[in-house]
Amino acid sequence: MNLIIINGPNLNLLGIREKEIYGDESFESYYESLQKKFKNININYYQSNHEGELIEKIQEVGFSYDGIIINAGGFTHTSVALRDAISSVTSPAIEVHISNILSREDFRKKSYLSDVCSGIISGLGLLGYEAAIKYFIDSK
Repeated sequence: MNLIIINGPNLNLLGIREKEIYGDESFESYYESLQKKFKNININYYQSNHEGELIEKIQEVGFSYDGIIINAGGFTHTSVALRDAISSVTSPAIEVHISNILSREDFRKKSYLSDVCSGIISGLGLLGYEAAIKYFIDSK
């Protein structure tokens, strides 16, 4: 099984920024633990602060991977183009948010991605990524 985690803007700063919201672990460290936990799954990781690069990665993997786990960061609430990229590919996607976006600022309560994703996981911290992986394993 081939899965990819795609993280959007500012998620490269996990472990450094707003620790009270996002925790103190870097994503790279967490990613290593995911790879050890799910040894039989090929889990790739991609992060970019640029919308077009995220779209290109979705298009690159979206017809061959078994699943996309996407945390689009702030683009979740602004990007019709990311929504269109997800809806254009055949690989199913799960939307993940580290914080509970429904308990935050009003502008974060609207996601342009949710209706084209198989599901949304929000507010479980980094464990949301693991839940998404388990979903893809169980749905096979």
